Amino acid sequence: MNPTRRTVLLAGAAAALLPPLPAFAAPKAAAAATQPYAAYWYPDSLPSGSPGSGVTWRSLKSWTAAGDPDLAFNAASVPPAPRFTPTPANTTARSGQARVQSLVSFGPTSGNSSQGSATADYYALTHWAYVDELVFWGGSSGEGLILAPNAPIVDAAHRHGVPVLGNIFLPPVAYGGQLRWTRDLVQKDAAGRYPLAAQLVAVAAAYGFDGWFVNAETGGGNAALGADMLGFVKELKALAKARGQRVTWYDAMTVNGTVSWQGALNSQNQAFFQAADDMFVDFRWSAGSLVSSGQKADQLGRSRYELWAGVGVESNGSDTSVNWDAIVPSGKAHITSIGFYRPEWTRNHLPASRTPGDFHAADDRFWTGRSLDPSRPDAADPWRAPAVSVADRSTVSGLPFATTFNTGHGLRWHEAGAVTSDTPWNHLGLQDRLPSRRWVVRTAGTRPAVSFDFADAWRGGSSVLVDGELDAPTTVELYATRLPVGVDTVVELTHRTDAGAVNVELAVALAEPDAPGATPPYTYLPVNSVNGWQTVTVPLTGLSGTVHSIAVRLTATDGPVKWRLGGLAVRDSVVTPEAPSDLRVTAASGGDLRLAWTPAPGDVRHYTLHRLLADGTRRFLGATCQRAYFLAGLQPEQGEKDARLELRAVGELYTSSAPVTVTHTW
Repeated sequence: MNPTRRTVLLAGAAAALLPPLPAFAAPKAAAAATQPYAAYWYPDSLPSGSPGSGVTWRSLKSWTAAGDPDLAFNAASVPPAPRFTPTPANTTARSGQARVQSLVSFGPTSGNSSQGSATADYYALTHWAYVDELVFWGGSSGEGLILAPNAPIVDAAHRHGVPVLGNIFLPPVAYGGQLRWTRDLVQKDAAGRYPLAAQLVAVAAAYGFDGWFVNAETGGGNAALGADMLGFVKELKALAKARGQRVTWYDAMTVNGTVSWQGALNSQNQAFFQAADDMFVDFRWSAGSLVSSGQKADQLGRSRYELWAGVGVESNGSDTSVNWDAIVPSGKAHITSIGFYRPEWTRNHLPASRTPGDFHAADDRFWTGRSLDPSRPDAADPWRAPAVSVADRSTVSGLPFATTFNTGHGLRWHEAGAVTSDTPWNHLGLQDRLPSRRWVVRTAGTRPAVSFDFADAWRGGSSVLVDGELDAPTTVELYATRLPVGVDTVVELTHRTDAGAVNVELAVALAEPDAPGATPPYTYLPVNSVNGWQTVTVPLTGLSGTVHSIAVRLTATDGPVKWRLGGLAVRDSVVTPEAPSDLRVTAASGGDLRLAWTPAPGDVRHYTLHRLLADGTRRFLGATCQRAYFLAGLQPEQGEKDARLELRAVGELYTSSAPVTVTHTW
């Protein structure tokens, strides 16, 4: 991957008149402003020599939250959302059996920006519904061995109910691993405790992620080191559990301290599995070793689905040949869970000219399967996509709920249907809760193409585009939900028709379907058809209970049709967030600024930052979920002595607070 070292700087041209506002003028900051990145460390001792360009060598042992200058940029803001499992979309997906762990490298160890970057070319994972644990993969002998996930990834994952683990990588000697780093990690203090176990738990708590993946692959150890590692994992797990965190063990080091990948749960790694929450079984597994591993887990009183059978997809992705019946057989209970190694292949294998649409097409193929519809899997597809075997989950269970189908990256930034920046961007923390089943389409006619589209949007970078003949009424399912219906509950749809003419209906189901794969019992409510962006409010008058599914039914009156959905909201009332306070410049180097503020009380989706120009217009600069932001390359306007910046809190319904402002003197 080649992440840019630029921040998200969305210099938009759209403007609106504003009344004069009092500005909080912060004193000129003396400190230099540097771009923040996800943190990475060595356990204790550092390599000899000097780090490469852009790399900072740090010791985890000496880390403190109080001394961490980037903590405000790296601390996640979204707590893990509770998930529920609706009736599966097909007859083969099962709940309560195999799960999916995903080991993803979003960028080089030293190159994971804390707040996104100015490119749309990013692994913007959206199929969270099938993932149970994400590992923020990384670590290298030349940069650092311990990598904490950046805040955008954690916020996006938590919004979909997925825990995120940092990575501890003690590399093989062939990749620069040194046994002293393993010994540093498991060192004990005078009381016999493991100080770095406590540090790891403190880091995860301060940064708001969910635990650690421990991968000890440096050879040359002995039984004494194996015993120290086991003691370390036990203490790490005990401390982590007390803070609601998790520990995953990778099948590499054995109990005798040597590195020997087993491809199974057996006597060589059983103690580590028992000390941890779960274990990634190395790729050397066979059908027989997974059967015995599942049986061993059963004998230990553990779930066999706490074993992730490694499936390496870094090289071939959905073209990888896998003995799926050894993991998730279709005719009997699943044997273990699935551990995907490097599914970001869906982005990386594409040519350099790739677009966000190219990436999502490949990613849909990976997670949903060749049919691109989880309600009708292709039985002849050699790639058994997760949607075929694993029941999807949803977090849409409370009001208000709103989405603009923002995937967390885009070619432009839109506000109220207008382009307010033509700069490409990514920031997964801004990703909405997205449909879990993509895409379930029910029609007696020709199935249209349904996709996230980046040519236009109502807000953010993407919208849902339905493109096809629509030669029969077509229902596109959007969300599995558990939303209560009250007397004032309404659904808002923001949509438009780009080509053809279509009759639009909102489909609402107040119960689950009769069986897996069956159609939910929809009630259809009329929606006004429009050619330009328009938000239509549909009262749920006469309905009561709980909404279990939300969809749209499209009936063409003139085809072919291109119909675009830009937003969806379900609410009882409109809530506007309170404003943040104390916006200030904490560091400045020319046009590079670090900003910080006191968060707004109550629920906030994210914060938006604009620049106020002399003529009273507002220019969009960026957005973040954190309480700090880095601006790069800000320049004075002609004749301008001060740059005036405005921050607003944005709520769940995309309502904005009153602004708070600060001036920066050039």
